Parts: sequence; C-alpha cells; structure tokens
Amino acid sequence: MLVLFETPAGYALFKLLDEKKLQSSDNLYKDFESPETASKVVKLKHFQKFKDTTEALAATTAAVEGKMSKTLKKMLKKLVVKETQDILAVADAKLGNSIKDKLDLNCVSNSAVQELMRCIRAQTNSLITGLPEKELSAMALGLAHSLSRYKLKFSPDKVDTMIVQAISLLDDLDKELNNYVMRAREWYGFGTFQNWARSSLTTWPLPS
Repeated sequence: MLVLFETPAGYALFKLLDEKKLQSSDNLYKDFESPETASKVVKLKHFQKFKDTTEALAATTAAVEGKMSKTLKKMLKKLVVKETQDILAVADAKLGNSIKDKLDLNCVSNSAVQELMRCIRAQTNSLITGLPEKELSAMALGLAHSLSRYKLKFSPDKVDTMIVQAISLLDDLDKELNNYVMRAREWYGFGTFQNWARSSLTTWPLPS
C-alpha cells in the first residue's frame, strides 16, 4: 500500500511496509514514538517539492475542494499508475474519489488511514529526508498567509450581495417606520378625542 501525505512544502509518497499495522491502528502511535521505529513502518518513496508558494497555494486550494492539482496528477501518473496493484491511502475521501475517477487508482480513506496520517505527521522531519525543519516551517507560514489572502478575496458572484441586502434592509425599515407613525397618529387622535369628549361633557348644559 502507498500513502499520499500532504505537506506545506510538497507531496510525500510513502510505502507502507507492513499493512497489518493498520488492523491495529489503536496502538499504531507506539510504532511512531521514535524515528527508528517509524522507519520500520513506512518508507519514503518520493517527495515532490513545490516550486514556490503559488504552486503550494494551488495545490492546497485544490485539496480543500477535494480535487487533484496539476502537480499531484503529474506525480501520480509518473509513480503510481505503473503500480496499479497497489492501493493508495489518502486523507480525504473526496480527493480519493477524484483520483479514482481520473486515474483509475484504488484509493482508501478511513479511520485507520487518518491515524496513520497523524503518526506520520509526528515524525515528518525524520521520515522526509532532505527537507530541513526551518524550510518546512517557512513554507507553512508563507502558505498560511497566501491562503488567508486567497480566502479574503471577494467572489465575483457575490460582490453585490451586501448591497442588495442593505437596500432590502432600508426598505424594511421604511415600512416599519411608516407603520409606527400611523399607529402613533391613531393613538394620538384617539387620546385627543377622549379629551374633547370629557371636556364637552363637563361644559355641556344639563337639563334642570
């Protein structure tokens, strides 16, 4: 079984050396307590590093939408398609469906795979060789800033939404104000009539 692991710096493809480990995923963390024991469970097959933050942002946004980025598709075609007998473990089920539809690769995503991903993440620095921790941290920070700016951009389909809602709110306020004014006039008129009636009764000449 192959394992697709996503990092801010690129895609890592691991080979699961002992697939029986997934059957006892509750104790899987014990095999990743040290770099030595972790290397006996998974082995790095390939690491596809992002060229720049732009490529990392494109890959991340595609992953959020459950789609394959161009970089991932190219890597999988080159490394995995030839080994069709292997199953690819992915963190996101939507991404797995996309890979299966486009590349005809059998993908699996379940609770055991999620636990495996967490264990790999704990030993990322030791399992992915040639990637300094400082570089990974810098890529993670840059990607976080880029992703934040990307999410803050206005969608072309929703630019006028706030304006439309504001105008609708003003119309509602005008209607409510008109209702309140009409009520106030009615109440004021009713009070004036009562005062006039009382004064008329007191001043009206009574029969002797």
